[in-house]
Amino acid sequence: MAGKPTMYTYDEGRMSEDPVQKIILSYLHRPLTASLKAAVSLFLGHGMPKTVRLYDVITNEQKAKFDHRAAVLACTFGDATHAYSGGLDTGVRQLDLAAEKVTYVGQHENAVVAMNYAREQNALITGSWDQSLRFWDPRAETAEVLSHALPERVYNMDLVHNTLVVAMASRLFHIYDIRKMSEPAQTRESSLKFMTRSLACMADWAGSVEGRIGVEYFDPSHEAQSKKYAFKCHRQTIDDVDHVWPVNALAFHPVYNTFASAGSDGTVSIWDHKVKKRLRQYPKYSAAIPCVAFSCDGTRLAVGVSYTWDDGEEGAKTAERPAVWIRKTGEEVRPRQAS
Repeated sequence: MAGKPTMYTYDEGRMSEDPVQKIILSYLHRPLTASLKAAVSLFLGHGMPKTVRLYDVITNEQKAKFDHRAAVLACTFGDATHAYSGGLDTGVRQLDLAAEKVTYVGQHENAVVAMNYAREQNALITGSWDQSLRFWDPRAETAEVLSHALPERVYNMDLVHNTLVVAMASRLFHIYDIRKMSEPAQTRESSLKFMTRSLACMADWAGSVEGRIGVEYFDPSHEAQSKKYAFKCHRQTIDDVDHVWPVNALAFHPVYNTFASAGSDGTVSIWDHKVKKRLRQYPKYSAAIPCVAFSCDGTRLAVGVSYTWDDGEEGAKTAERPAVWIRKTGEEVRPRQAS
């Protein structure tokens, strides 16, 4: 079984003490004081502790720990002092980061696998395997504001401004204006062949991954849709054999709109989608990378390194110790001028 997780900070730079097999990261997306510029990391996996931990990446220390009854599959920040979590026990919880207090918000009928916080509306949005989206106001006596039925199980989702993109089973995508949830603004089928593992959005386009990355634009016009494309990545030729690894995560830089991709090959690459080029591939990590996240100002990149079960039970026997690395970013995240 994999060992205990740790967090490192340096110019690449480790925290925590529970045996885990998977790490999910969320970075707080708003400016805060240095003491609260922290990464929330969820440590989970088969037979793992069910915990959410808050780390301060400036002082390199754990600030809070929240125990759950079952595996945690989703987490997001609400504001400087609150985060939210959900998972296999179907519950939605508010986490008071200062008091280390957990408040029950509500429940789905199946696992909660994705969540985003809409700050303009002060609404928590959750997606579940029960084929529903739900909106919550944690301040209200009855927290559930809206329940919206979906045709398939939710796998992932992302929110930019008022646009919510939901990736589902059967390669379905729904795009919503969260101010008008009566019906999706657009319904699409993924341009990729296999299950969507990750989804990340910027102001005018969305990307999803499978073993390659697909770039799709929100604008439904023929002109915009003709620009969409997909490209191969996280591949290597070994002894004349093409090895393909899953792409597990995407994260957009909050300033430059370049993006990072992370894969089961243990690498993180930085891409400029406008010129369709890779800007940098960081040195390979010791294990697969299930998640990456930029800090709110883009000066740091959090990288979760852990076994991702690509090789089943046998691979877990020799899996290395999970870790969270915090890497300082530099010129490599700046876009290049198109030639």
